[in-house]
Order: sequence, then structure tokens, then C-alpha cells
Amino acid sequence: MDGSESNSNKPTLLERLSTLLLREPEDREQLISLLHSAYERNLLDADALSMMEGVIQVSEQQVREIMIPRAQMDVIDISQPPEKFIPYVIETAHSRFPVTDGDKDNIIGILLAKDLLRYYAGEEFNVRDMLRPAVFVPEAKRLNVLLRDFRSNRNHIALVVDEYGGVCGMVTIEDVLEQIVGDIADEYDFDEDEDNIIRQDDAHWRVKADTEIADFNETLGTQFSDEDYDTIGGLVLKAAGQLPKRGEQIQIGEWQFTVLRSDSRRLHSLLAERSLVLQVGDTKS
Repeated sequence: MDGSESNSNKPTLLERLSTLLLREPEDREQLISLLHSAYERNLLDADALSMMEGVIQVSEQQVREIMIPRAQMDVIDISQPPEKFIPYVIETAHSRFPVTDGDKDNIIGILLAKDLLRYYAGEEFNVRDMLRPAVFVPEAKRLNVLLRDFRSNRNHIALVVDEYGGVCGMVTIEDVLEQIVGDIADEYDFDEDEDNIIRQDDAHWRVKADTEIADFNETLGTQFSDEDYDTIGGLVLKAAGQLPKRGEQIQIGEWQFTVLRSDSRRLHSLLAERSLVLQVGDTKS
């Protein structure tokens, strides 16, 4: 019997999983336990196990658990002229922006960044005419239902409202998918070959969260302790008390760390800035 015939007689992954799952799990905990058993027996690799756990988790989570809070939303005010908000669009580098008229509760639509090319093309330019309808979802909506809605309606962003109808945050299709597949690369990604610490200007440094505290201290002249944690990400997690979301700011001594990228599992990159206020205080002392 040649090698091809031997391979054809081997059970497929689906058949091996079916054999493992002949014992019907009675609840989610047993199902997850069986999946881990499959991983330990090399029927699943680590990525497949992680995604399966993510799928199960998504069916249990609600929008409020992963949404970007209202205070951290990047929005455009329709009352501003294009020459004022376009630099903001370029700086934040998102592809879609909620557009407000007055305050963040009064969201009148979604603006696609690519539509702003018309402004530079010299075409007739009216932001109101370019807006796409805004989709509103309750904060208690389950993520698996939201993902199905995103797919069927071809929307990529939804505004989250509380029980009183006020906007309390926003959620994107990327936020939901990251619960399944882990972090999705975005505009704040570092190249793998780049240094862990990149100087942005005289006062700001982009830092990979897995940068060792000793390296950070050596590069920036700080004296953070590495007794409890080895990395800057661990130091920030300790100070925050929980996994912070993108845009959150954590003050540690005279340094402020802003989360550039994170997912439901860990921090990925941070913006480090020495607080000017504390520097002045240090000078006085």
C-alpha cells in the first residue's frame, strides 16, 4: 500500500472530533472540557481551540462588555468645516466616524473616511449628503446576534444605547470578531522588525506592551520596579486594576500611558508620555 492510500484511510479531523464528542456534553463547561481534551490529544491546535472557545464566549457576551465607551468615541461634529475635522480624521486614522449635531446623543449618521476624497478632488462637497444611516443597538444585545446583523445588513459599526435611549458607546464588527479570532491588526501595529520603543516626538513614545521594564527604564531613564511584573503591559495592568480598553489612560508616577491597541485578552501597544504637570511639581520640589 502506497503513502497516498495510507493517508486516505486516516480519519479526517471532523471524524476524529466526532469520535471524541460521542459523549454528548450536558452543558457549556463540559463542551469546553471536551475541546481541551481534544487539544491535549493533538486533535486540535492552539489556534483552533482558541477560536472555538471564542465562538462559545460570543454567544454569552453582551454588547456592553466590549463596546467603546461614549467618552472614548472619536466623532465628527457636522457644524465644523471640513478643513477643521479632516486633520482629526487623518490623525485618528479610522475608516468610519459617527457624525454628531450638537452633542454625542444626537448622532445623525456615519461618515466613511474615503468619501472625504471628494473634498480634495474639487467636487461639490456636502457632508450631510454623504452620511450613511446610523444603526443603534441596545447594550444588552448578544454578540452572536449582533454579528449576524452586521453580516446581513453589511454594516461595520453600530451605536450602543442605554435603557433611556441615550448613546453610551459604539461597537464595530472588528470588536466582535476579535472575541473569536483574537486581536486584528490595525493602524497602530508595529512591524515585527521594529524596535519595541519608537520615539514619536520629544514627549511621546510608542511602546509594545511586551517591552521589558528593564529595557524601558534603560531607554527612557525611568526607575519602574520589575519585581512583580516583567513587562510594561503588566505594569499598566496592575495600575489599571483591570484590562483597559483602547483610548484609556493610566497614570503611573509621572508617566501617563494611553492604550493604543488591546483586545479582550491582553494589551498590545501603548503611548507613553511624561506628565508635564508632574514635571513642574518635581521641579518645585
